[in-house]
Amino acid sequence: MCGIAGFIDFRKSSSEELLQKMTTTLYHRGPDGEGIYFIEASQAQIGLGHRRLSIIDLSECGSQPMHFNGLHIAFNGEVYNFEEIRKELEKKGHQFHGHSDTEVIIHAYHEWGVDAIQQWKGMFAVVIYDEAKDEIIAIRDRAGVKPFYYYWQDGLFLFASELKAIVAHPGFKRELDPAAVASYLQYGYVSFPHCIYKHTNKLSAAHVLQLDLKKQVISTVKYWNVYDYYNRPKVDMSFGEAILETEKVLQKAFNYRMVADVPVGVFLSGGFDSSCVTALLQKDSTEKIKTFTIGTTDKELDEAPFAKQIAERLGTDHTEYYCTYKEALDIIPELPFYYDEPFADSSAIPTILVSRMARRKVTVALSADAGDEIFAGYNRYDYLIKYGKQLQSIPKVVRRAMAGVMENVSSESIPYFKNQNNFHSRYQKIRNLLNDPSPSEMLKNLSQVFTNEEISLLFLQPVKELPTALVSKELNPEFYDPLSYMMAVDYQTYMADDILQKVDRATMSASLEGREPFLDQSVIEWAAQLPNEFKYHGGDKKYIIKQIVYQYIPKDIMDRKKMGFAIPVQKWLNEELKDLVQEYLSERALSKHGMFSNAYVQKMVSSFFEGRTDLYLKIWYLLMFQMWFERWMK
Repeated sequence: MCGIAGFIDFRKSSSEELLQKMTTTLYHRGPDGEGIYFIEASQAQIGLGHRRLSIIDLSECGSQPMHFNGLHIAFNGEVYNFEEIRKELEKKGHQFHGHSDTEVIIHAYHEWGVDAIQQWKGMFAVVIYDEAKDEIIAIRDRAGVKPFYYYWQDGLFLFASELKAIVAHPGFKRELDPAAVASYLQYGYVSFPHCIYKHTNKLSAAHVLQLDLKKQVISTVKYWNVYDYYNRPKVDMSFGEAILETEKVLQKAFNYRMVADVPVGVFLSGGFDSSCVTALLQKDSTEKIKTFTIGTTDKELDEAPFAKQIAERLGTDHTEYYCTYKEALDIIPELPFYYDEPFADSSAIPTILVSRMARRKVTVALSADAGDEIFAGYNRYDYLIKYGKQLQSIPKVVRRAMAGVMENVSSESIPYFKNQNNFHSRYQKIRNLLNDPSPSEMLKNLSQVFTNEEISLLFLQPVKELPTALVSKELNPEFYDPLSYMMAVDYQTYMADDILQKVDRATMSASLEGREPFLDQSVIEWAAQLPNEFKYHGGDKKYIIKQIVYQYIPKDIMDRKKMGFAIPVQKWLNEELKDLVQEYLSERALSKHGMFSNAYVQKMVSSFFEGRTDLYLKIWYLLMFQMWFERWMK
């Protein structure tokens, strides 16, 4: 795990010193070393920068940027099956100087070109300068575990693992994209491939970017698609056979994530996903797996005792850390630096805390994210199945008539309900669902914090709605069903832009490599082809994962209401963070960018402090944006 940054400057206004400056901003991603490659090519200045967190091949042979036969590479991530690929390359005559995965990747690219990607199992963001082809190639992994941002304007191409490195280049123009701000306020993140700045993008997961140095033209192509696996017939086997096969697939994927020349641990929350990872790894290990749990002093919300019970049952080397809410609160001012694009997921706070704790003992930590998206774990899937069919059963003409009435009757004009918490947003969402009860509309309604109507009231100028992958037409109707739709879309949106971004920045803030065992290509493809009743069975979510876990941990330990590390955002905004709210959402603060209606924001803030607790997420989203703006847009 590392950080990469660099430029291709056709204007030739950059320098080696500037490349050094960009790379140094990513020190936290790689404190073990730094390398830069700068060349004055005929068409452009080319710079590749790399910060190293040594994981595999700790010697100088693993240092980057790496060079081989006119290829120059900067690589962030891990390719776990590199030893298998290396053996294939050795059969073809390739010789290696070290045993890093980076060296295997550059040789693989030399041998097979871009097609080499099809063999890579792992998480990666790669940039390769190919002298012979006069092109730059950038590649991102299938899930988007490793970040890759790029800026392209007026002959200047900038790239980096984090935006702070791009912002460090004086040629970068910090121009806010109001449509991206609106997208953030709706979902809590800026959805791919967009970015908070104009002329700046995220390279989407499972994509290759090509920059032709002669033509100065960028193109992107998708090399893998999760929908291809949802668009296939489901596997034909019994549930018992599916349990055995699923465990085999998971076991192999989890074992891959233990490949390292440094200590490795597992985040153990006490839920089914992290318990599954821990149980299967401990089963195959002759040594005790290191596990880490963070607890809270609020006993009603503390799951650490359950995680400890699971660790004792499995026989791991367990560490738990109880943090105070003061420690959690102290993280908030740091969030805009680490999440250098507006980001509103408050679970980033405990993720940063547990990462710092784990880093004292290990350099790599396995997380258990994506189990919900792949094996149907979210509560919103209940809403889809329970209420989606009910709405769709209402004749279309009746639904449209009901929606028409609601369109003409303002929620503000309904006396009894107008002061009820969350009534106004729910009123708008119900009206939208009556118009269109499709899975895509339901997913949008369940995901949005600010509705489209609220965005139009908040912004002083009209903003366009960014295209979102929440609406997709890629699923084949022959195999289409609403649950598959929501899981596939969640995989490409919420998981990639929220969950994975959260974990990457949190772990990297502590110079800890985070790995995602559920996001092995084989697991994703296999789970997509499982019958839905194996994943969502009579209202029981992640059904097949639970049956695997029960083989190692008794039901009486596992079957309890999941709490997680609860961040009391609503309480904090009313108490400890009240001064921050009043400062950052003041008329003076809002006037610095002039995008929002001061009257609308002040009314919202006043209503919240007067008891409209349903507004707390909107206040939190606005606060996180304003703090980000103050940090990065001065």
